[in-house]
Formats: sequence, structure tokens, C-alpha cells
Amino acid sequence: MPILVHLADERNADKIKKNGIKHSRYRTGVFCMPVLQSFFITHQWLRELKQGGARTLVGIYFRMNSSEKVYAGKYGNPHRYITLGTAIKEIMSMPDPLGYELIIPRKIEASEITKIKYLPQTLGWRYMPDSHNKKPCNCEYCLRGTIKGRKTKNRLDKEDADSA
Repeated sequence: MPILVHLADERNADKIKKNGIKHSRYRTGVFCMPVLQSFFITHQWLRELKQGGARTLVGIYFRMNSSEKVYAGKYGNPHRYITLGTAIKEIMSMPDPLGYELIIPRKIEASEITKIKYLPQTLGWRYMPDSHNKKPCNCEYCLRGTIKGRKTKNRLDKEDADSA
């Protein structure tokens, strides 16, 4: 039985330990990743999820039967409904597994949870995988509310003017 990890707000850890992980009414299931040899790939979503307002995220580790069906795929792409074992095999064979996610379409029971662990809070990517290799969007909507958004907009406007 493979071990999976779900990243959750530290403030909810006690409730999750007691009641399990249930998906909200706005989501289709519980988002998670398999525990792989690469600690970074396993916990790649941490920094992205911190943008939602949580100060400290913890890893909720649980076991699940590999024959259970999950939705699997890269973020922003269509997901396939396949068995957990197939999804784990797929992610292990990918040359670039950044952005991959598993969605379990049911509640994770408290009895399935094996441990809750504090994690380093600087793991993973922000915005999207390989975001360091891409220019940010220069529109007002995307830069609204970001740190140093006005300076970023001015810099990108200047770079666009210089290259034209």
C-alpha cells in the first residue's frame, strides 16, 4: 500500500487527525502526492499552497490501496481517472514531474492517516513549475496585489520598449 501526502494548514492538523481529510464543497476531491524518493517532488506544492494564506503547512501522510481509482495529471491539463498504482508508475517514469497532482474523489478516514509531520516551509515552486525561466505576465490584473508589482510592471515595460 503506497503512502501519500496531503499538505494542510497547521491550524487544521488536530481536526484532520481526529476526523480525517474531507474535501470542501468547492473541490472535487482530496489533493495529494505519492511519497517518492525525491523529497522535493513529493512536497513540490508547498510554496504554491502557502500563497492561499496559510503560514505553516504540515504533511498529512496516509496509506491507500494501489487499486483505488484517482484523477491524475499535470496542473492545468485534463486529468485521467486511473488506478493509484498506475498514477505512481507514471509519475516515476516522467522526465519532469513538476506540476503533477493526484486527486482522490473521497474522504480520507482518520484511520488511514499514519502521521502528521512539520515540513521545511521553503520547498517547491511558486506560481508554476519553471517560473524562473519565464517572464511574468505584465497585465494589471496579474500584478495586482503582488510584492513590488509596480516596479515589476515598470521594469517589464522598459524591457519591452528596449527590445522593440
